[in-house]
Formats: sequence, structure tokens, C-alpha cells
Amino acid sequence: MDATIYHNPKCSKSRQALARLQEAGATVTVVKYLDQVPSKAELRKLIDDAGLTVRQAVRTREAEYKELGLADATDDALLDAMLTHPRLIERPFVVTAKGTRMARPTEAVDEIL
Repeated sequence: MDATIYHNPKCSKSRQALARLQEAGATVTVVKYLDQVPSKAELRKLIDDAGLTVRQAVRTREAEYKELGLADATDDALLDAMLTHPRLIERPFVVTAKGTRMARPTEAVDEIL
């Protein structure tokens, strides 16, 4: 099975999801999204395919969220902020042939293995 994880190695949930994929024997493509920021269309597709709203996919506890005044931002403004400040992207997104999930909790990955 092939899998893609949008990964931040500093994040424990992201590391747990990667380990779970590897334990399942998946061939994993790791996208370090802080370095390889997805396009707006790619990010929107990840969010939609995971069944989330844009607001559910943004990290509201990051300093940039408050600094940029995103509490009342539109989806489009949130996406733009997430692309400019990729730390705002909730993590990790995992994609397999069976679907896309936000691996929070980590066990959500099991649904697409």
C-alpha cells in the first residue's frame, strides 16, 4: 500500500502517524509541508477529502493565528494564511488509495489502511 503523509518531524502526532504507517507496511512518501508547502488547491483538496472544514484544519493555538486576527477570517483568508504560515496547517494529513484523514487521533489512520 502506498501512503503520503504531510509531516512535521517535530510533532509527536505526526511521528506517531508515520510510525503507524510504517508498521502497517505502507510505502510512505513523506512531504515535509513546512518546506514543501502545498498549493492552495492541494490544501483545499486535502481538507475536503478528509471531510473537514477549513477552520478544523487550522492550528488556532499558533501565535500567527492570533497575530493575524484569524478568529473571524473567511475560509479563503484562512487558506491564504495557512500557505503563508504553514505552521498553521493542522497535522498530519495522511492520504492512501482508501482516502484522506487527519491523523488526530493517530488511530484515524487505521480507517484508510
